[in-house]
Amino acid sequence: MDDATAMRIALDEARAAPAHDDVPIGAVVLHQGQVIARRHNERERLGDPTAHAEILALRDAAAAVGSWRLDGCTLVATLEPCPMCAGAAIGARIARVVYGAADPKAGACASLYNLCADPRLNHEAAVTPNVLAEECAELLQRFFAARRD
Repeated sequence: MDDATAMRIALDEARAAPAHDDVPIGAVVLHQGQVIARRHNERERLGDPTAHAEILALRDAAAAVGSWRLDGCTLVATLEPCPMCAGAAIGARIARVVYGAADPKAGACASLYNLCADPRLNHEAAVTPNVLAEECAELLQRFFAARRD
């Protein structure tokens, strides 16, 4: 599966989040080119500050493969992962992180930090930014504009 197809699945997930007042961010984990997990933000729904789409997808992916080690897997997220999510990806040994919109306020894969390429950590992941970035950013912009109205 190519990155754009995977991102479209993540965008579908993201669109489900506002139904429970969560920010529309979606994430997918791929293993051998197949989706093994797909989730959206659920912080508001679960009352859990760690219930980011990426964290939930990584948990589901670990359950699907039967191990916390997600060697060879790709994490696809509609927004550049924050430090918590990028750290979780590194801890899970994700091979590659793909994201849509950059996050200049909290991005930890290029914007503020690049945890995925820090040689001081015990693992590094390749990063592919800006996949369907405009569509991903537009979804977030519409969500926040509606909240301000």
